[in-house]
Amino acid sequence: MKLRALLMGAIASTAMAPMAMAERGSDGNVSIIYWQAPSIMNPFLSGGTKDVEAASLVIEPLARYDENGTMVPYLASEIPTVENGGVSEDLTTITWKISPGITWSDGSAFTSADVKFTADYCMHPEGGCAQVTKFEGVTSVEAVDDLTVKVTFGGATPFPYGPFVGGESPILQKAQFEQCMGAKAPECTEANFNPLGTGPFVVTEFKPNDVITMKANDNYRDPAKPAFASLTFKGGGDATSAGRAVMETGEFDYAWNLQLAPDVIAKMEEGGKGTPVAGFGPLVERIMLNNTNPDPSLSAEERSVIRPHPFLSDPAVYKAMSMAIDRPLLVEVGYGKAGKVTCNWIPAPAAVNSTTFDCSTQDIAGANKLLDDAGIVDTDGDGIREKDGVPLSLVYQTSTNAVRQDFQALIKQMWSEIGIQSELRNISGSVFFGGDPGSPDTFQKFYADVEMYANTFNGTDPQSYLANGLCDKAPSPASQWQGENISRFCNDEFDALHAELTTTADIAKRAEISKRLNDIIVENGGMIPLVHRGRLSAHANTLGGVVLNVWDSELWNAADWYRKEGS
Repeated sequence: MKLRALLMGAIASTAMAPMAMAERGSDGNVSIIYWQAPSIMNPFLSGGTKDVEAASLVIEPLARYDENGTMVPYLASEIPTVENGGVSEDLTTITWKISPGITWSDGSAFTSADVKFTADYCMHPEGGCAQVTKFEGVTSVEAVDDLTVKVTFGGATPFPYGPFVGGESPILQKAQFEQCMGAKAPECTEANFNPLGTGPFVVTEFKPNDVITMKANDNYRDPAKPAFASLTFKGGGDATSAGRAVMETGEFDYAWNLQLAPDVIAKMEEGGKGTPVAGFGPLVERIMLNNTNPDPSLSAEERSVIRPHPFLSDPAVYKAMSMAIDRPLLVEVGYGKAGKVTCNWIPAPAAVNSTTFDCSTQDIAGANKLLDDAGIVDTDGDGIREKDGVPLSLVYQTSTNAVRQDFQALIKQMWSEIGIQSELRNISGSVFFGGDPGSPDTFQKFYADVEMYANTFNGTDPQSYLANGLCDKAPSPASQWQGENISRFCNDEFDALHAELTTTADIAKRAEISKRLNDIIVENGGMIPLVHRGRLSAHANTLGGVVLNVWDSELWNAADWYRKEGS
């Protein structure tokens, strides 16, 4: 199937072929390449997708989402609901039943104590947990018995599936991590690089920002899985070399996130070694606007709290910046059928896609008029406007990637046409998304005026993801620079409305609140959405069992992968 046809649908996935596994480890080695290299195997200490997905091969949640966005049990025996008694009638508790007989990779029993510990670990006020929004509203987690966990919320919670659901909220082994609580969390290198898990694979060697080697988990709950005895997870390089390694040379079996121009993908597919797979979830390429002052003369603590930004706090500036961008051109240049113009932070599912904004037409003249009317003009004739004497000169950073550098160059030119100067920076994706609290170049630190990237969320309900706009979720030294409110956006109306969302049961009302939350953060300078991106990856023609999942980790069903017969 050619790429153009592959991407015409809203969600596309490769049909799962009949399983052909005779026994665990019978199919040798499987090799995966992520051109953004993992820097840690603990997703609670990194917001980077590449870290979350690498870890998903080893540590698992109680439940996750399948390729259709449907919640399915993994370590739990069923999905708790009001109907089956797992969720209380007043919607204040959810009780999970763990499937009996599950063990950690070291052979010890997996119990409710591990689940409770994971909640305590992430909710620790000094831990800087990157996934703390999953536990929003949780007041306690109780190990009722070895196979029963009860989560209690502070009020009625119609969507109680934040904790322990999806690849972003897996379970850590208490025995391995109990000395790693709070501020000690990032210091536990051995545990963070080599977590024990219940998943199909076990880490044998972890080289940060380079390569991970794994072997089949001898204690995995299905005795016939995984089919592969070992797994090599290579990180680094670029999207082009990753795509070629699967579709042209056959060196690797799976390549993730092939953020490449459509003609490049089509050419690679002609190599005959691999097949691209794609689908649209809620992934959005956007420009984040720094709401604090990134002046390098300030200390790290001051950079993260001093408000406002010298000029990005002015609605005339960020609205003009958005108006000046030619989004259809960006889609054409960067993604073709794998992209759509979007004005929204949350473009999917369709029920929560707001129709408030129309940003599909570039308007340079309108942007210039908006700035002129606001009195933000070029007073010294150097081509750069000033606001209160401060030139509209900004640092625009992103990760190193051919499409993103094309976008930077185009947007820099567009902004220059409205009197805004841009200094472009690109940083290795392994570092930019790495979450190292000691690095000045992470996207969480945001030592720039604007930065561009994309991320997504697990499942089809955006409640936890929207919580990333809450005032108290901003990264800072106190949170080990973790937290997903990257813009450090803070809006009282947003916070109050999100609190309402957490207690709203009606599906239509939840959708309306979600749309309004989207609108508040876009129209008040949190970000400039650009492109609704399809996820595009590729697998070798010899690799069976691959089912692309845009609602959870792409590697969600790696236990089901196998080598096709006769390959």
